[in-house]
Amino acid sequence: MAASIRRDPQTWPPSAPEALCRCLSEWTGTKLRWSPAADPGEVETLKTYAVGSCENTVVHYTAAA
Repeated sequence: MAASIRRDPQTWPPSAPEALCRCLSEWTGTKLRWSPAADPGEVETLKTYAVGSCENTVVHYTAAA
């Protein structure tokens, strides 16, 4: 069985700068909707962008029923 490859904002940010905040917003919205675990490094990466280059980005999500 092949090893799992981790793909999250900490290890795999979008290469296009204009896509970064949208990608992080959608990632965060998914985490908020479905409540999957986030490791400390992932959380710190999201916080760094949230108070930096993506501070004006709004996260939209609908809570799962």
